[in-house]
Amino acid sequence: MNAARSKPMFRYLMVLTIASIFGLQVWRTIFNNFAVEVAHLDGNHIGVIQGIREIPGFLALLAIFVLRFFKEHHLAALSILILGLGLALTGFFPSFTGILLTTLVMSFGFHYYETTNQSLTLQYFDRNTAPWVFGKLKSYGSAANIAVGVIIFFISSFLTYQQIYLFLGSIIVFIAIWAFNQNPVDKDITPQHKHMVFKKQYWLFYFLTFMAGARRQIFVAFAVFLLVKKFNYSIHEITALFVINNIINYFLSPLIGRAIIRFGERKVLSFEYGSLVFIFLAYAFTESRITAGILYVLDHIFFNFSIAIRTYFQKVGKAKDIAPSMAMGFTINHIAAVIIPAVGGLLWMVDYRIPFYGGVLLSFISLAAVQLITRSLKKFKFESQVSD
Repeated sequence: MNAARSKPMFRYLMVLTIASIFGLQVWRTIFNNFAVEVAHLDGNHIGVIQGIREIPGFLALLAIFVLRFFKEHHLAALSILILGLGLALTGFFPSFTGILLTTLVMSFGFHYYETTNQSLTLQYFDRNTAPWVFGKLKSYGSAANIAVGVIIFFISSFLTYQQIYLFLGSIIVFIAIWAFNQNPVDKDITPQHKHMVFKKQYWLFYFLTFMAGARRQIFVAFAVFLLVKKFNYSIHEITALFVINNIINYFLSPLIGRAIIRFGERKVLSFEYGSLVFIFLAYAFTESRITAGILYVLDHIFFNFSIAIRTYFQKVGKAKDIAPSMAMGFTINHIAAVIIPAVGGLLWMVDYRIPFYGGVLLSFISLAAVQLITRSLKKFKFESQVSD
């Protein structure tokens, strides 16, 4: 893995990934307090803003057309710049409309960076190192999340919300300016398509990506709500779980990458979805607040296994299809962001267990689907040999 570390693109993505995760976590950490205490927003406003925040994920596909005007690594830097500006300006617009617009700006920056991050990683690192790189970048992201909590804990006592947003957002802007002056490009990399790519042979990648997005939304929308609503977790307890998650993921994420390299995508994803069947069932039936907290930590750990979906595509996709396919995947992943919370919320009103039963069903379907990975890889290998 030392060869991967020595590549300019690794250092480039490392710095920008830390900036991206740092910025998003700043927004998440102080958003609710700022919205209530300064902007005086109500629950309906918060719901609309959270929904609007997912729109750029749907529009990630447009990144392909933006690449006609920007080099991909420059688009990554531009995305971080936009994220930083959206964050820095938030404190100056303490109203529903103002927060809505700055959130949209911040979210475009975050989602477009994530799209280019996935694409550049798959382009610049081979099949034997890309899983480790993805894991390592996630590890740095976990460290950034912890740093945000520590920084805000100390500066919130003497800075206003406006000053916090401006100070931390400006740091991200300066990182973006630094990135614009870097040249991590390898001229031997295969040029990418500058148009939308949607191919029948990639259907399994698309399906697994959608299912991963659906599973994520059950966790985001209902797991924490269960802890608070049913088990009366305080904000301090939720924060403690969050810190535990990030400490574990800091050390575990690179190991998950190594596991993908050693055991393959099918086995790693099978372990994830097989485990999630029991986790979602346990969510539905547990009456123990300690058990529920442990489930939350385990659930969060399994997020990192989704790396295997992207590295699977690296093995079956054409080199020139990576950038448009990552953008397509990001859009597909976010379809569930609208469907699952809305439908799941209505079902929760009938019985809070139903969304978690849905999670069990999604996990079973995903578990069955990942068994097709082996056949898909064999088919790709055969077709490659025939074409040669």
